[in-house]
Formats: sequence, structure tokens, C-alpha cells
Amino acid sequence: MTAGRDRYPRCAAVEPPWLNRGERAEVGGVTDAGRGVARRVFTPVAALLLRLKVSPDAVTVVGTLGTSAAALYFYPRGDFLVGTLVINLFVFSDSLDGTMARLAGRPSTWGAFLDSTLDRVADAAIFCGIALWFAGTGADPAMAAVTLAALVGGMMVSYARARAEALGADASTGIAERTERLVLVLASAFVSGLFDAPWVLNGGLWLVAVLAWITVLQRMWAVRQQLLPR
Repeated sequence: MTAGRDRYPRCAAVEPPWLNRGERAEVGGVTDAGRGVARRVFTPVAALLLRLKVSPDAVTVVGTLGTSAAALYFYPRGDFLVGTLVINLFVFSDSLDGTMARLAGRPSTWGAFLDSTLDRVADAAIFCGIALWFAGTGADPAMAAVTLAALVGGMMVSYARARAEALGADASTGIAERTERLVLVLASAFVSGLFDAPWVLNGGLWLVAVLAWITVLQRMWAVRQQLLPR
């Protein structure tokens, strides 16, 4: 189902969402450029939905439900190509709801909380769907464990930032934000399904797991430097 967030003001202990208004605040360059393109593409659609009285929160919820359903239906069956294509259709909602809120002029800390929370739900569904494949038909318990390590690492990246901000510290550093991690896993799943190359998915998951835990350590070190007396 991704610096500044269109939809919500920054507030302590609330981690902005991804491709979403997730970790876009932490990444520049390609992500910022993509966000600019997304604004131009989704503005007419967002304006139409607002005229139809559809709320940004409703778009967020639908996007999460669609992503989760697709991941938990297609991935455990090994349908990585179709599953990733369907997931990417719902990922667009993360840009759409932010554009809607910007056009409506209704920033909301509740929206920030809802967005970040449901992002974690979508992440869990994607990685759990892949883990179910490895634990079942894929018959690879080791890769199931790697997939879960990638999931837990990603959750810890988000938690480290949220907890640091609650303590008055900054933990926005790290080499693998949510954007990069999801792009890696979804691209790996897509290529794996397209060319029937399971090693691509395996390699992508190993990379995501390693990068996620490196990011956790980077954030822990950054917060330690800020909070411990020198």
C-alpha cells in the first residue's frame, strides 16, 4: 500500500506514513520527484472523490483492505505476479488520500495516526503472505524465517522512530526507510513471478531483512548519542 506530508502536520510520536505520507519526510530525490508526479496525476481524481463526498480516511481504509486481501490471497498461492500488480493498484491510495486532504484543507492528527497504523497492517499482510507461501507450498522454512525477520525489522524501524520522538529525540536516520523496503520486496516478488525466478524473491527478502536491522541499529545509535550525557 514514501518529504513533507500533504495530509497531516508533523506531531511528536506519530510516524508519518509511506508512499504514503509515511516516511516520505525522510527520503528525498526520487521519492520527492515521484510525489510531485503523483500530485499532478491524482489531483483530478481526488477532486472528483471529494465532490462525491468520499473522505480521505475512507480511501486509506479501502487501500489497506485491498492491499491486505490481495497479499493474503495471492502470495500464499505463489501468484506473485498477479498479487503484486493488484497490490500496486491499492498502493496508489496512499498518494490519493493525501492529495484529497490537501485539496479539502483538512489536516488531521487523527488521519496521521490512522495512516501510520494501517500502513503497518498492510506491511504485515504483505510479508505474512510471502511467509505463508514459504511455510506451505514453497516448502522453504528458512526463507519463511527470513521473511518474518524482514517484517519484524521493518516494524522495529517504525517503532524506534516513534519512541525516539516521544522522548524528544530524532530518529529519522537510516539507510532503508519503508519506501525502500516495500519497493524492494514488491519488485522482487514481481520479477520472481514474471520470470519464474524464485531466487530473485529470496535475494530481495534477504536484502530487506539485513537493511531493516541495520536501520534499527543506526536509529538506536543516533538516539543514544542524543540522550546519553556526554
